[in-house]
Amino acid sequence: MVHRALLGFVCAAAAFTVPSCLSQSLPVTAGETVSGRRIVLSEAVRGHQTVLVAAFSRAGSSGASAWARAVHADSALAGSAVYQIAMLEPVPNFARRMIESTLRRKLSAAEQDNFVVLTQDEKLWQSYFEVTSDHDPYVVFIDANGKVIWHGHGPASLEPELKAVLH
Repeated sequence: MVHRALLGFVCAAAAFTVPSCLSQSLPVTAGETVSGRRIVLSEAVRGHQTVLVAAFSRAGSSGASAWARAVHADSALAGSAVYQIAMLEPVPNFARRMIESTLRRKLSAAEQDNFVVLTQDEKLWQSYFEVTSDHDPYVVFIDANGKVIWHGHGPASLEPELKAVLH
């Protein structure tokens, strides 16, 4: 009986530690770039210093765009790959098509190749980005080994904090 109780405790403790383990590695989710190319970000970023900028709602998308512009404009981050992510899992299919169409019209060809639309595994991505409010954009800076060097959320005015980790 004691062994069963101990086993139950260990299993319960493991269940609570799994989310923090998931947040340590990039989810292996297939998505599609706005240009129509299939992409798995965990594979695409391997071996590259990368900035991921994610939005989990329409409210977060304008802030995510501001982040992407700020990162692209910063010469200190010029060697980094930059991917912008839109999580559209909760969005109905007809609305997804409208959003993707709008993005294709607004973005240059190069921007379309680095703008990823995800339609599954929202909870895994929220855990990875440590989402507390879907109204904010979330940013993660990853080194070439896949280690998170910096993460934050909020306005692009925080970009100097991101840049500071390079020094």
